Amino acid sequence: MLNKRRVVITGAAGSLGQAAAAKAREYGAHVTGLDIADTGQLDNVDAYYSVDLLDPAATRECFAKLGRVDALFNIAGGFAMGDTAFDPDSDQWQRMFQINVDTLRNATMAAVPLLQKNDRGAIVNIGALGALQGQGSMSAYCCAKGSVMKLTESLSDELRADNINVNAVLPSIIDTEANRQGMPDADFSTWVTPSGLAEVMCFLASPQAGEIHGALIPVRGRA
Repeated sequence: MLNKRRVVITGAAGSLGQAAAAKAREYGAHVTGLDIADTGQLDNVDAYYSVDLLDPAATRECFAKLGRVDALFNIAGGFAMGDTAFDPDSDQWQRMFQINVDTLRNATMAAVPLLQKNDRGAIVNIGALGALQGQGSMSAYCCAKGSVMKLTESLSDELRADNINVNAVLPSIIDTEANRQGMPDADFSTWVTPSGLAEVMCFLASPQAGEIHGALIPVRGRA
């Protein structure tokens, strides 16, 4: 499905990043992982670069080293909740927009010129099912992921003529160790598995999804 395609994954050191890298390689891709962690060689990737995606210049410099790019998975991001929308002392607003929106924009700005050199390309973003509407004590996260989803639609409209399809997956709760620790009484069997979400992302990056543009695809897990 991704035979010999060069896939770049941001947030590659995280649970979803590792699952996406493993799945993409399973489908024949050459995977480059990007993350801020200085881990040396990372599992499930063919090449790894430590880069601060909040630094636009550093991000462009990193992508310039990659040569060909066929697909970008914008996985870098994070979650926070608990503060109200009217809390003057909260730093969640700035932080959620930095790690979810600014990282995506910087990686995308660096990747698009490389994608435009190819016959086709793909960008897959991570929205959030829970951000389709505002929720109490989650305003910063919901607004940031809402921006990711609107950016996905805008980028799709801008890049469709270049045969670059831009889409986003909207997972519910992803079954990670951090989420299990944070919600120990939940029914984990209903959550989205990282591997299952990665499967959808790989399809969206494949030639088979070449006619899908600007889709926001809910991934709800098992009932």
